[in-house]
Amino acid sequence: MAKKIGITETVLRDAHQSLIATRMPIDDMLPILDKMDKVGFHSLECWGGATFDACLRFLNEDPWDRLRVIREKCPNTKLQMLFRGQNMLGYRHYADDVVEYFVQRSVANGIDIIRIFDALNDIKNLNTAIKAAKKEKAHVQVAISYTTGPVFTNEYYVDYAKRIEETGADSICIKDMAALLTPYETYNLVKALKEAVSIPIQLHTHYTSGLASMCLLKGIEAGVDVVDTAMSPLALGTSHAPTESIVAALKGTEYDTGLDLVLLNEIREYFMTLRKKYIDSGLLDQSMLATNTKALVYQVPGGMLSNLLSQLKQAGKADKLEEVLQEVPRVRQDSGYPPLVTPTSQIVGTQAVFNVINGERYKMCTNEFKGLVSGKYGTTPVPIDPEFAKKINGGEEIITCRPADLLEPELESLKKECAEWIEQEEDVLSYAQFPKVALDFFKKRRDAKYGIDGKHGDAEKQIHPV
Repeated sequence: MAKKIGITETVLRDAHQSLIATRMPIDDMLPILDKMDKVGFHSLECWGGATFDACLRFLNEDPWDRLRVIREKCPNTKLQMLFRGQNMLGYRHYADDVVEYFVQRSVANGIDIIRIFDALNDIKNLNTAIKAAKKEKAHVQVAISYTTGPVFTNEYYVDYAKRIEETGADSICIKDMAALLTPYETYNLVKALKEAVSIPIQLHTHYTSGLASMCLLKGIEAGVDVVDTAMSPLALGTSHAPTESIVAALKGTEYDTGLDLVLLNEIREYFMTLRKKYIDSGLLDQSMLATNTKALVYQVPGGMLSNLLSQLKQAGKADKLEEVLQEVPRVRQDSGYPPLVTPTSQIVGTQAVFNVINGERYKMCTNEFKGLVSGKYGTTPVPIDPEFAKKINGGEEIITCRPADLLEPELESLKKECAEWIEQEEDVLSYAQFPKVALDFFKKRRDAKYGIDGKHGDAEKQIHPV
């Protein structure tokens, strides 16, 4: 039987997050949204991840306004976001009342599909977000953070997928953020998952190692229902497989997407103008478009690679990058083999930098690394050696419960803290995740509204990994 494959288009979120540090402003999206809405994509991934931080911190944009604009311009296409479970879109765990409110406002402002993941694949950290999304009647997609290591067998992923299905999730995503999948591993994993669960499977992988298109094809042959791609001008490298190429590859087969290549090529022409603009401005470093199989050796996602290099340059130690890349897997092993995705990629990566720069392993540890070892982010896939944990956190008691169970409700106190600046009910959620950055944005917004200062209009041009 023919099986139409769905396409989730990532150019409005993960593609530019991966290539230009999430710096595509809404003004660059507006001219093409009407055409994108006519394609018939399974969904447009357009919000969540690092977009929230980047909008407030660098683009002088309200992320909620962005979502509402995209919703208005794309009435016929499902809008999708990436959500970090109990971390929401920030970098710490939040109380349940804040998570529930964030999910409610996201759906109210136009989100249809919420892709929820936890950096440790700790399902305890997903339950609140899943229940909240179900309550709002959104499509709940739970993502498996894919990685490699001694415990990460197909049996591990099948067990996790079964537990995800038991939560009432509507679909599962294999989230290969570091481009670690290879084609035949993809086939075997998808085959195992399709035999174990009855809900749809979506495949998300990056092009960093040069294997993404092959992985998508093998995944489709094994039964994947939907794949993530990016319009070709912002595909490849640390981004995704090109949308038009995958559509063309499947055309006329039992997996035909049904999408119109002529229309897609019209959309491509528009994104080519953006690509040229980003290259000319220095925003898009063309080295980000190159294949780098170091991802398969060091298990380092593309965004993490640029972040490590940035940290080393600031310390005047750029020549130490290779040493740091070799240190990352060792730190990861010591800390219970966490998958490297936000926030664990930053935590493990920064600790590896410290270990190399200081010339002595764990001479100095970040608070975040101490927190990871102490269970403040959840249960690691592999138990951490108690003696190592004691060395890092000084004998602090290890948290074994759901970390959010230790948090008091905080929504009302957050509302009071930022009451002076609230112009819409969603503002408290911006403040909750990025207090200082949100307050700076709120001040600029008020200044612009009353004409106090005309210097705040331009988006910051400097690139910072987020």
